Amino acid sequence: MFLSRLSSRTYLRLSILSALGLLAANTAMAVTPETTSVDNGEMPQVELDKIVVTATRTPTKASNVIAQTRVIDSETLQRYQGQTVVDVLKNQPGINITQSGGMGTTSNFYMRGYDSKQVLVLIDGIRYSSVSLGSPSLNLLSADQIDRIEVLYGASGSSIYGSDAMGGVIQIFTKGNNVEQSNVSTTVGYGSNNHYQVGITGQLKNDTSSLSLGVSRNETDGFNAIANSSSADYNTDDDGFKSTNASLALQHKLSDSLSAGISALYTDSTTDIDSAGNVFPNAYSDQKNGSANAYLQYKTPLTVSKLSYGQSIDKSTTHDANSIDYQKGSQYDTTQEQARLETSINAQPGTVIVGAEWLSQKLDASNVKVFNADFSDFTATAYDPDDRDVKSAFVGYQLADTYYDLQANYRVDENSQYGHESTYNLGAAIRPLAGMRIGANYATGFRAPTFNDLYWPGFSNPNLKPERTENTEVFVEYVNDAQTSRLTGYYTDAEDLISSAANISEAKIKGLSLTSDWNMNAFIFGLGYDYLDAKDKTANSASYNQQLAYRPKNSGMVYVGYQQPMFDVRLEAKHTDDRLTAENNKLDSYTLLNLSGAVYITPNLRANLRVDNITDEDYTLASQFGNEYATEGTSYFGSLTYDWY
Repeated sequence: MFLSRLSSRTYLRLSILSALGLLAANTAMAVTPETTSVDNGEMPQVELDKIVVTATRTPTKASNVIAQTRVIDSETLQRYQGQTVVDVLKNQPGINITQSGGMGTTSNFYMRGYDSKQVLVLIDGIRYSSVSLGSPSLNLLSADQIDRIEVLYGASGSSIYGSDAMGGVIQIFTKGNNVEQSNVSTTVGYGSNNHYQVGITGQLKNDTSSLSLGVSRNETDGFNAIANSSSADYNTDDDGFKSTNASLALQHKLSDSLSAGISALYTDSTTDIDSAGNVFPNAYSDQKNGSANAYLQYKTPLTVSKLSYGQSIDKSTTHDANSIDYQKGSQYDTTQEQARLETSINAQPGTVIVGAEWLSQKLDASNVKVFNADFSDFTATAYDPDDRDVKSAFVGYQLADTYYDLQANYRVDENSQYGHESTYNLGAAIRPLAGMRIGANYATGFRAPTFNDLYWPGFSNPNLKPERTENTEVFVEYVNDAQTSRLTGYYTDAEDLISSAANISEAKIKGLSLTSDWNMNAFIFGLGYDYLDAKDKTANSASYNQQLAYRPKNSGMVYVGYQQPMFDVRLEAKHTDDRLTAENNKLDSYTLLNLSGAVYITPNLRANLRVDNITDEDYTLASQFGNEYATEGTSYFGSLTYDWY
């Protein structure tokens, strides 16, 4: 039986009991290991068997990584046909979101107490975010053009990737980076609110090369984004969304030691929006987002060197649809260029990685609107300056041994606006018993102020310093052929947090994260539970010792699934505790029950179905200016995919 709503205390008790049950089961399974043979092609793999690159910059078994990681692979992404990256992330342990309506509307995510400006997002190794806001537009990226997503929790990424990674790293890999055979795949789908998607992907592979090209169209009528739509200041019409998406990946082996490749991910979308105060009664926003990357890689028996260059874009223009000439509102055109040279060296024992990066961030903004308090007027302004460069160097060491793992990284960043910053992390883990690993990690992190922080008219300060953190993490995990479980505790001391155009805020973040994923014969099941205590510690502040906005104290998920060669089904429930908004209002807790499944009608034809919010839970993800943003009730999306091999 699934409950549509659970109190935080009850949920915490259930999670603790589950953890105790897992420890007992682990002890029994260590004595009598599972011997059933499982076909790896048919069953999902244990999380720690996967190879990850985000946590160390080099291909590493997840079982040797110190920091907590999670891999969302292509099989998992098939359950999210017709949806965006935000829809994928909100169903992962330890991640909660806010969203101002339906698909394509403004969203934000929170991971371990950090918001999206403090979590670095990469697409094939290239930074992807708005230079003005600092947050990535994951609400616009279609999941169907993505091969996999790697999530690195915690601050160890700062000493590897620099600014904005103090809360973690999310790396998106474009579809086609791992082509196994030549094929053509086409998908058509339809769902709630007249939501449809059509797409086709073609992939070619031979002994030396692989090519993948995918395109899709995603469109929905949406629903009214404002929950209290009786307000005269907002439209009561549906807010639709449409996007055209494309991906490209080309890899070629020039010789036994030299290879090259390019990849790209792009989306061109339009989102209907409700403007505050009815300034633009039927406004909409055009967005162009994506990333492109090219690389050369040279291998020797002892080294792997890689030279890469890439660029990401985040462009947004608002329009007044009632105007005869479709008057343009605020326009933001942000670009990030990045070049990197890195070499990993087989140091015997261990691996040493050294490298250097160059990053250029540019913002072209025009007709930036600054509204009066009553939304009756606005003035136009621009940013000055509107660009900056970052030069970086880094070095790291990793050792994966039978009985212990080590990782150390050091990085220096020289920013043309805020100067010199250095970060480092040290981590170690030991294996005292078969299947068990215990470890700890210490890391420093920082976040450079965004262009809005520095230059937004009336709400900025060009003398802002970077935010800084000190982070400690300890964990214990147990892994065998059937399951992997991990309990992580973490503590963060954050200083110089940016609030009201000043470095005045401090915060203490501490928490526990429990994840457990099981694979037993045809059954899969698991849970994730997060306790988060994220408090404002700013002296003499009215919000002193208050939980930070949109950070629930308790959140968690439980899932169970059954898989056969011709079909699979999965039922999942995710609970989020009460949260405070930025305006100090309380949003009630909620529990969502979702169902997804797939059926192979023929070996080449697959049908997918996802039903979200089965119990039609009434809940809110965001509130601002006295208005609560609406969420969708029970919704569905079904699709058919045909593959030619």
